Amino acid sequence: MSNYDEIFIEGLKFYATIGIHNWEKNTKQPIIIDISLFIQKIKNNNRDKIDETVDYKSISYSVKELVEDNKFELIETMGKEIALLCLKNEKVFEVKVKINKPEALKISDNVGIIINRRKNEN
Repeated sequence: MSNYDEIFIEGLKFYATIGIHNWEKNTKQPIIIDISLFIQKIKNNNRDKIDETVDYKSISYSVKELVEDNKFELIETMGKEIALLCLKNEKVFEVKVKINKPEALKISDNVGIIINRRKNEN
């Protein structure tokens, strides 16, 4: 029996300035982000109120702002920053962020990274 619930957001689609090559620094590229937010399990006698859980709409738009308003050289840095943003929510104790960068390589359908972070870990 698990002691947590997982809220997931799949397929967030944004255009981001990300990469180390000159062409990447001047052209926004599509990225697709999946996020899993791990929270303490919601009580069986909950009141069916948003304050008992995490507002995934708010998280999604915060991620959108972070990704679209900043420039990143590394996909790893973007993933870490998204994870840290999610962990600022008091109810989230762990987060998993998957970033897909489908146009990074012409010889590949996709490249990406999966970042896992827990609150209070370095």
